[in-house]
Amino acid sequence: MSDGSIDLKSEERAKVYATPLDELNPAQPELFRQDAMWSCFERLRAEAPVHYTAESDYGPFWSITRYNDIMAIDTNHQVFSSADGITLQSLESKAEMAKRPSRPSFISMDPPRHDEQRKTVSPAVAPANLHAMAPVIRERAGVILDGLPIGEEFDWVDLVSKELTAMTLATLFDFPFEERRRLTHWSDMMTNAPGFGPVKSWDHKRDEVAECFDVFGQMWDERQKAEPRSDLISMLAHGAATRDMDRHEFNGNVGLLIIGGNDTTRNTISGSVFALNTYPDQYAKLRANPELIASMVSETIRWQTPLAHMRRTATEDFEFGGRTIKAGDNVAMWYVSGNRDDSVIESPNAYLIDRPRPRMHMSFGFGIHRCVGNRLAELQLTIIWEEMLKRFPDIQLAGEPTRTHSVFVKGYETLPVIIPRRN
Repeated sequence: MSDGSIDLKSEERAKVYATPLDELNPAQPELFRQDAMWSCFERLRAEAPVHYTAESDYGPFWSITRYNDIMAIDTNHQVFSSADGITLQSLESKAEMAKRPSRPSFISMDPPRHDEQRKTVSPAVAPANLHAMAPVIRERAGVILDGLPIGEEFDWVDLVSKELTAMTLATLFDFPFEERRRLTHWSDMMTNAPGFGPVKSWDHKRDEVAECFDVFGQMWDERQKAEPRSDLISMLAHGAATRDMDRHEFNGNVGLLIIGGNDTTRNTISGSVFALNTYPDQYAKLRANPELIASMVSETIRWQTPLAHMRRTATEDFEFGGRTIKAGDNVAMWYVSGNRDDSVIESPNAYLIDRPRPRMHMSFGFGIHRCVGNRLAELQLTIIWEEMLKRFPDIQLAGEPTRTHSVFVKGYETLPVIIPRRN
């Protein structure tokens, strides 16, 4: 840690470049919490874009850090499988997971089961359904924004980012609307380790997640007995490829949909406020030309990169980038690094809301596992900013954010802001 006389990021950069290359380890949650991981990825991209970490809290793993290399791995699901999981798991977490039945979801499946299950839920986020949802999201965004305090500090994450995503997720599940923040809580329970977020212990995490699955199990039973509807649980309960899935597989898909519908969008909403305050010239540009909202949304998704990595497991020995990845090896595709690759993206560390080709980023992944809800995420971000610009001439940071302690979810626990006045 810095003693205050040296900038923490400069200190971390010096430490990274003094470390032997084979000892570099980007999978350190504390680096992400301090936003101090950038130098590690910069060096890996330059000197070892296909890098092996032999020892870490997550066991041994390969790091893929360049844009085009990540795309090559992500689109080769035959060799790089997601069936053994999609995130780096700490050794402590693996020991805990070994005590309970596995909960596979379609994102951690290979074809054909992946394709069949993904196809079952994809109509919920198809263009026609998003068109129908847009007015509802806009109305709810307006209610949230009109209820915010003016002239006093509040937490943007809690009052805006979590609330909008919880409302949307409750609609997709047809979950009791008045209980929507339970979805946020369960997402945080699933993605945090003990001592972080709301998780007090492994027993606490296990009990809370079990409660989540019990609630959704009751919803499954009710929807199976009812006529098919357009919500995600009904789609799973009646889908030809999913109606006979066992309860553990259903639980895995519930977990995937809760986390996917919550964490990524909420952290990008928060990230947009943080980025525009960090780059006030871009905020001024946006206020002067609200037509830049769509471009700003894509740039924020790139710049924020709400999921730092995805993991794959090699199914066979494979030569890649001059290295031999062995069958069974874990491979981390660091999206957060690929989105800062200056060999593909010009001035990647800058935040430019009128960047040419702003949708050229890897935050949604590539290939068969590309984020199924990417258009819904963009829709929510677009609508909330359209409504924000109508109401507020400025949203100002009131302090530093508290970042997530995770190598997977790259986001914000808190973001203190002040809205000086309304339009």
